[in-house]
Amino acid sequence: MSSLLREEMQRVLFRPAKHRLVEFIEIEEASPGRHFLCVSVGPKKVVQLSIVQCQVFVMSHKSGSKRSHTKRSNIQDCYKRTEIWSLQDLALVDGRDPDVDDPCFLLHFEKVRSVTAVSCSAKYTMVRALVALSDRFCHRSLNLQNFDHAYIKPTTYYSNRGDCIVLSQICFYAFNLICLSLCPVPMEV
Repeated sequence: MSSLLREEMQRVLFRPAKHRLVEFIEIEEASPGRHFLCVSVGPKKVVQLSIVQCQVFVMSHKSGSKRSHTKRSNIQDCYKRTEIWSLQDLALVDGRDPDVDDPCFLLHFEKVRSVTAVSCSAKYTMVRALVALSDRFCHRSLNLQNFDHAYIKPTTYYSNRGDCIVLSQICFYAFNLICLSLCPVPMEV
């Protein structure tokens, strides 16, 4: 579902603006419809964050009989960027409390924008993407506050390297346990 949604937003909203959608998460907003926090890279490597609202406009129209109603929606009218910021202008990302599973975080631009992701996992996914894009395109470290940094930037070799590395790490530990269990234990006399 998310890959189809990504492709549709890329095709309808970002490609015409010559941007490439890098990451997006669904967020909760007060206004009706679905909302997404999107990060895109545009011409001259400019990284933008934007709030995208998707509101399906359903029009009923009668065809032939009284019972039959066909619902139509125009996808291109559905997506609308309601707020846009530059990653360069992002001064701080505040996770509010690293010890609580809170999907809310604060983006500090000229004004502070509160964002509530649909899950903590989505919140950390977005922050990891912002950190990587800031390092790559803005050539500066993103200022983070109140996040569990073990989930943002892995510090060990085995972290965040994919399933193969995790599997090889498990095998390595199992092999060590087998070797240790086969070693003779000197008996005291």
